[in-house]
Amino acid sequence: MKKILIGTHNEGKFIEISHLIAKKIKKISPVKLKIKSPKETGKTFKANAKLKANYFSKFIDYPVISDDSGLCIKALNNKPGIYSARWAKKYGSFFKAMTFILKKMKNKKNRSATFVSCLAIKIPEKKTITVLGKIRGSISYKILGTKGFGYDSIFIPFSKSITFGQMSKTKKIKTDHRSVAFKKLKKKIKIL
Repeated sequence: MKKILIGTHNEGKFIEISHLIAKKIKKISPVKLKIKSPKETGKTFKANAKLKANYFSKFIDYPVISDDSGLCIKALNNKPGIYSARWAKKYGSFFKAMTFILKKMKNKKNRSATFVSCLAIKIPEKKTITVLGKIRGSISYKILGTKGFGYDSIFIPFSKSITFGQMSKTKKIKTDHRSVAFKKLKKKIKIL
């Protein structure tokens, strides 16, 4: 594989996925190709990841990898879940969405949460492959760190004492939900 389209308009996701893929493979953004994102109509991470990979593959003749991910908070009935990015849009930014979550969590004893990533890869003339990666952890009591993106600054992975937002980019990329999914994907597709 010489090149791959990373099917996202989210710069943070693009950077993280780029770091996971072999350096020799050229990474291309749909933004550079002026391809708009599809409407996410799936009801699961898998459905949305697959939808994105299949959609972007219609515009090119080389592989596409896409991601649908989100934060599932047990005390909030696993919300925001697949609507994580849409919550940020609804509240005006990820910072405002995190502030909203922390208000909702103020008196909650159970702060457990899971970051989920479903990666989908579509190679021309082949079936779309999907894998799921999860990292369990808890919601912090305040917004901590500015190094990540999305909800990284309120998520503390189990066995760690800091949020993803406080970790170096290198450490976070090696240990997060996307990395877990990518390791599974590499077992299925050796060319990554």
